[in-house]
Amino acid sequence: MKILELITSRFKPVVALPPGNYHLESAPEAGKPYRLHLRLQADGTGILVLNAATVLHLNPTAAEYAYHLVCGATPDDAAKAIASRYRVNREQARGDYRDFVDRIQTLAETEDLDPVTFLDFERISPNSAALTAPLRLDCALTYRLPEGADPLMSPAKRVSRELTTAEWESVIDKAWQAGIPHIVFTGGEATLREDLPELIACAEKNGQVCGLLTDGHKLVDRNYLKSLLQTGLDHLMIVLPTAAEPDWQAIQNALVEDIFLSVHYTITPQNAVGVPALMEKLHKAGVEAMSLSISEHGLDGELSKLRDVAGDLGLRLVFDLPVPYSAANPVALETAEDAPESGAGKAWLYIEPDGDVLPAQGMSDTVLGNILADAWEKIYRA
Repeated sequence: MKILELITSRFKPVVALPPGNYHLESAPEAGKPYRLHLRLQADGTGILVLNAATVLHLNPTAAEYAYHLVCGATPDDAAKAIASRYRVNREQARGDYRDFVDRIQTLAETEDLDPVTFLDFERISPNSAALTAPLRLDCALTYRLPEGADPLMSPAKRVSRELTTAEWESVIDKAWQAGIPHIVFTGGEATLREDLPELIACAEKNGQVCGLLTDGHKLVDRNYLKSLLQTGLDHLMIVLPTAAEPDWQAIQNALVEDIFLSVHYTITPQNAVGVPALMEKLHKAGVEAMSLSISEHGLDGELSKLRDVAGDLGLRLVFDLPVPYSAANPVALETAEDAPESGAGKAWLYIEPDGDVLPAQGMSDTVLGNILADAWEKIYRA
């Protein structure tokens, strides 16, 4: 009987690790800081998010390696646990774990490294994989705009109030409990909220990566910018005006700080001719990343030309960021017959100032629920 029990135990399927959300921030002395967020699924698979930018879908074995990495296990401790659970040689488990950790750390610390070829992973179409929660939450803190801004640009008529500081902190915590690793504050103009540093600090406390979209006017004050950085702001996008000169002082202030900066510009029939010169000026100023959108489909050709201008300058074009949404995404220009699936309502959600949840900015005809009043299971059904 004991022999039968021993044989049965050796062939018993490995029980999946309990589902949950875990994160790791690199040590301060690391060459380049990085953050890892791991979401373990009920079936043992996992999603590992590197710096809120690279998403890896892991099988149960790789998910277990990632779990030990994010939890700070030593190679010996990880090898012992893996060898015991999977009935493999401990030395082999230690070697496999070290190789996994080295590759993930290299990927997290190295820009423009293709995770598919580097890790020998299968490439899947963006936003096509099943998720239990979005990867990013865009929080419109207010629809108010600075004095002098075009009132037609504000959708304030859609909301009757703004959430309080405590309510927004509850939203951020609820997002973390659901496993959302990335929060982006937007508007309106998010810097008009005096509690913005507190809300950034709330996300930082949880371990979430935190970004801000702004017109940049308040960033002319370097002390204000530093207050945002000190509370945990990780990345910044300055949305440039389409019919006026950019606020170059705000851009310069951001460039000298230790934060990832990108700028966004919307191409219109009126400004299209001057965009190449603007891109060159931004590049010379030190801007390394930019996103572009167009105000109407008739400008698709301009967008294609400007993608080439960016390539010649060495200016990175970044996409899938919460900006005033374009009539066309430059990514689609390269995949005309097989455009990537939209991530709206799946990979990201958008919360209005009163807590109503939309699939994305501008999709006000599709209200999924209210983040404070409705259960998460009702809101998110990806």
